Parts: sequence; C-alpha cells; structure tokens
Amino acid sequence: MTSNSAPENSDLGNSELEDAGQQAAKFERVREAHKTEVAEDYVELIDDLINANGEARVVELAERMGVSHATVNKIIARLQREGLVISKPYRSIFLTEEGRQMALAARRRHEIVVRFLKAAGVSDATAEIDAEGIEHHVSEETLDCLSSLTLKIEK
Repeated sequence: MTSNSAPENSDLGNSELEDAGQQAAKFERVREAHKTEVAEDYVELIDDLINANGEARVVELAERMGVSHATVNKIIARLQREGLVISKPYRSIFLTEEGRQMALAARRRHEIVVRFLKAAGVSDATAEIDAEGIEHHVSEETLDCLSSLTLKIEK
C-alpha cells in the first residue's frame, strides 16, 4: 500500500527558513524579470520584423504575439514612455538605440538557452518554447555557464 505522506526521514518541512532579506532579494529579482520580459519580447519581435520587412506594424505584432491590436497599442505606448520605441498613430514602429540594444541582448540570451537545451537533448520545438520563459530569468553568470557547458556538450 502506498502512502501519500512524505517519508519520516525527509527534510521536507524540517528545514529552517532562510534569512528574510535574502529571500526577499530573490523574489525581487523575479519581479524585475517579469517587468522586463514583455518589453524584451516586443523589442525583439519589432527588431525581427524591421530586419525582415523594413518595418514593424501593430497588425503584425498583434498577429505574431497572439493578442489584440488594443493590447499591442497599450504596450507600444509603454515602450515609448520607457524610451525603447518610436511610433506615431497609423505609422510603423521603430526601435530607439536603447530598444535595439535590449533586442540584441534578449536575442543573445534566447540563443544561448536554446543551444543549451538542444545540446542537452531537448527537441527543437520544445527548446524554442522553453527558452521563451527561461531567457528572462537567468543571470549573466548562469548564461556564461550554460554557454560553456554547451560548447563542451557539442564537442
């Protein structure tokens, strides 16, 4: 008969809580990642569209993000306030230099995570999907380690 409770010698529930300040710092880092992930995804897609088509338009952003035009307009307005894009009503959307740099950094993180996941044996499709979440939450230290490990695995 199988029991649903944890084994008696398990450390689950018996460990002491970590320092509140350290724990708060971890949660703060996650909150910051959540704040920037939408901006990073949008500037990366805008950069991709500009490179492919010479422009990025709300209609295409909405289609590719799977959201409404109103949602895209709201996010573009936010990105303008943050100095990442330039846009005028009924016109194309362009990246500022700061937006372009954010797009390049996001693309770099995405590529590192995808390469690592594929090298670890994850299918191409799953690696692309999983990287979309992971890329926003890894530190530079972790990215450097993933990149180094990928080079070793790929040899």
